[in-house]
Amino acid sequence: MASLLTPVERERRQRAVDAARMELDSESRGWVEDLRSTGAARARALERLHRLLLTAARSEARRRRHLYPEIGGAELDDLCSQAADDATVAVTRKLDGYRGASRFTTWAYAFAVYEISVKLRRHAWRGRTIPTADDDAVWERLTASTTARQVESVDLLRALRLAVSEELSPRQRAVFVAIALNDVDIDVVAGELHSSRGAVYKVLHDARQKLRRRLERDGHLDRTEAR
Repeated sequence: MASLLTPVERERRQRAVDAARMELDSESRGWVEDLRSTGAARARALERLHRLLLTAARSEARRRRHLYPEIGGAELDDLCSQAADDATVAVTRKLDGYRGASRFTTWAYAFAVYEISVKLRRHAWRGRTIPTADDDAVWERLTASTTARQVESVDLLRALRLAVSEELSPRQRAVFVAIALNDVDIDVVAGELHSSRGAVYKVLHDARQKLRRRLERDGHLDRTEAR
């Protein structure tokens, strides 16, 4: 992206970055300078950063403990260490994006919170099978959740199942059924598909658009309902 900028635009961007750095508090400036240094100074900064992020990951894991009571001990410690490792890499890669809107430690802390949150969700699903479109139990559960007075809802579910089968690609079916119909966390699905959160969200969005068009065409939704 930077290569598409004109010399004048690059100069403006650099001035903005320099100005933001000048406004950093002394502690945050110290973090940035140390992480940009080389040799032993950078190694010490990375070690400090990892300790900070490990503390953040452990704190967030404790906060979420009621959600994952089955994860604890050495297993949880390992997940926290992995989260700190990945967060450290992410912080150093995105250091140029730090603009000083918050203290550096607050900014960096968020990376550890994100990493441990994702790892806990994925770990909780380990060994479990994500429901698929071919799983009759998925559709039977949805149908059973309606009542006798919701005949239209049952018809809509039948139409939806047919649309999922005929309109979506295998990957779109897997993502839609898991996330939209079974509330599987998007990060869990991304992990199972060896993909990213953003890529899975795009697949889900495209799947929903296809299904809306099919249901509109077949008269199960009008255009105002589908929006």
